[in-house]
Amino acid sequence: MFSRVNSVTMSVALTCIAVGLTGNSAAAVTADLARKCSALMAKAYPLREPGNPAAGRAKGDGLAAQTYYQKCLTNNGKVDDNAGAQANGPGTQGNNPGTKGK
Repeated sequence: MFSRVNSVTMSVALTCIAVGLTGNSAAAVTADLARKCSALMAKAYPLREPGNPAAGRAKGDGLAAQTYYQKCLTNNGKVDDNAGAQANGPGTQGNNPGTKGK
């Protein structure tokens, strides 16, 4: 009986070690990185009314802002500076030069 308990204990211990070694190796997000990405997101996707997030974004939408923020976190604060301009930039509102009614 003692050998059976010992083998069960060893199995549990080896399983715990294996799970610990194969865990997620992604680095934790630091507060400085989160602040930097938040500031970059606010610059690229400003609020329509400062201080009132319920009013929406002046450029893009909430989903675009969240995607930008996640991309910033993933790339350690390095993002494309043109992302905010592309959301509602010139040429996205039907100003295609190849259309009728110039």
